[in-house]
Amino acid sequence: MRTYPTPPLDEVELHRILFALSDPTRLAMVTELNVTGELSVGEQLAGEVPKSTLSHHNKILRESGLTACRPEGTRCYISLRKDDLERRFPGLLDTLLSHSTVRHVTH
Repeated sequence: MRTYPTPPLDEVELHRILFALSDPTRLAMVTELNVTGELSVGEQLAGEVPKSTLSHHNKILRESGLTACRPEGTRCYISLRKDDLERRFPGLLDTLLSHSTVRHVTH
């Protein structure tokens, strides 16, 4: 089974999180996950972004420590590491997402 490593909580760095969220597509993905909780890669942004582009953005989000991937059969389910991020950087994610104006991604 394929693995999707995420950094341990003590290795999650603020500058990587801010970089990951600086892209409108990734910010939209995180905003969507914040609302839904967990989505398969195919459900993310409802077909607005090509699958290869989603894979690239998911990798950046996962490697920054923002998301985790749970493989199930041939699917991969993405979730926001909200509780972990709250422990590491209290209030950061809520603050960033509350100021987000991302509603729709164009490509």
